[in-house]
Amino acid sequence: MTSTATTSSPMRHPDSLYIGGRWVRPSTDAMIDVVTPATEEVGFRVAEATEADVAAAVAAARTAFDEGPWPRLTHAERAGYLREIAARIGERVDDLAGAAPLESGVLQSLARGSASLLASVFASYAGMADTFPFVERHVPGPTGGGGAGLLVQEPVGVVAAIVPWNGPAVISAYKTGPALLAGCTVVLKMPPEAPSAGYVLAEIAEDAGLPAGVLNVVTADRRASEALVRDPGVDKVSFTGSNAAGRSIAAACAGRMARVTLELGGKSAALILDDYDVSAAARTIADSARYLSGQVCYATTRLIVDRKRHDAFAEALRESFGRLTVGDPFDPRTQMGPVITGRQRARIEGYLAQGREQGARLVTGGGRPAHLDRGFYVEPTVFADVDNRSVIAQEEIFGPVLTVIPADGEADAVEKANDSIYGLNASVFTHDVDRAYAVARRLRTGTVGHNGTRTDATIAFGGFKQSGIGREGGTEGLRPYLESKTVLLDRYPRHLG
Repeated sequence: MTSTATTSSPMRHPDSLYIGGRWVRPSTDAMIDVVTPATEEVGFRVAEATEADVAAAVAAARTAFDEGPWPRLTHAERAGYLREIAARIGERVDDLAGAAPLESGVLQSLARGSASLLASVFASYAGMADTFPFVERHVPGPTGGGGAGLLVQEPVGVVAAIVPWNGPAVISAYKTGPALLAGCTVVLKMPPEAPSAGYVLAEIAEDAGLPAGVLNVVTADRRASEALVRDPGVDKVSFTGSNAAGRSIAAACAGRMARVTLELGGKSAALILDDYDVSAAARTIADSARYLSGQVCYATTRLIVDRKRHDAFAEALRESFGRLTVGDPFDPRTQMGPVITGRQRARIEGYLAQGREQGARLVTGGGRPAHLDRGFYVEPTVFADVDNRSVIAQEEIFGPVLTVIPADGEADAVEKANDSIYGLNASVFTHDVDRAYAVARRLRTGTVGHNGTRTDATIAFGGFKQSGIGREGGTEGLRPYLESKTVLLDRYPRHLG
């Protein structure tokens, strides 16, 4: 196929890394080929960070935290930099939206909407400089002594922020924004499949005059990433990605008591209750499931419906999801693009085969779109009559694959929804808001949306069970970058900063 893309990588320094406030050449000549999913061709290349480069980035962040001005600025002063970053992000929306389809295959129209959110993330954290209780007065207890107690919040230190290839721009913002406001310094590790958002953010930080070493940006694969996690100069790791990598990171951090936030996988359920129209639910679910071709951690892919309405719902999904237009992500007529890599497509195809082998009924899809002979494409796929304990109902496929699971009443639907190692997201489809709330409180998951796949990181985002540790977004997303300190004084000081 021929891509209609007319844009290229927006990066000014693709052959360099951003370390210590400068663009520096890496320790080797190694480059990473960034492959365009729609064409299977190399779109651009970026410098690959080695263990030595990662160590240099950590050293720069360590010096900036231990010796530089950043942690010693007031929150209001740091907020000024965040506002400047937000303003400059607004000027780079076209660059971010143009690069994302080249890297991940996301539709350009959706990439533009996502890029437009970045400025608001930094602006919202800037606003918390005036509202978050960084210093609180307390009356000392009988064992405390003194006449004044203070609970103060201080920066955790050097942060390793590791982001995935799906949504790297937004996820980078939700890690670096609160870390910077807190007074931390950051090593932002970009994924080799989708590095451009990190480069753009580094350019913006440079243009905004962020002090040297406060933000460092490198692109690295697994070996150098492991070195970053294990570096004793890193006080906290904030990771978004797979469960396997998350467990490894948690173990490495536990060995030296480094702080950790993990936003991991999901296998989220949508419960279609008996008062909600199955066709309307199918249209809503199909529209959300097409985003990034289903490669979204919080996607609702386990669709639980009363057994009496199971077949009607599966047919409605076939009509809505199975007829999506799949193709070039730059074409405005396209409704769903490719998956990220050939490896990911092969992985999805393996799950499709297991679904058939374990007795699920294929309603639509199940292969490569017939009209696309190039690109990492997978048809929108629906399985029905799915056993809730089967592989395709329990494991995260990370592709455009929906599973319809029959239930015998509301209690059984809730039990099946909770019968998972994951607990990231869920949806409840009902016209009764009180019923929706009651069911939501029974679901073991970090977010529950009403009548749609919903999340809101301005409040908080994260999971129960093996979907992660901690939260990102909102005030809950600021707390992990802070350490609490109790100060007991004879009397309160004149100035609390």
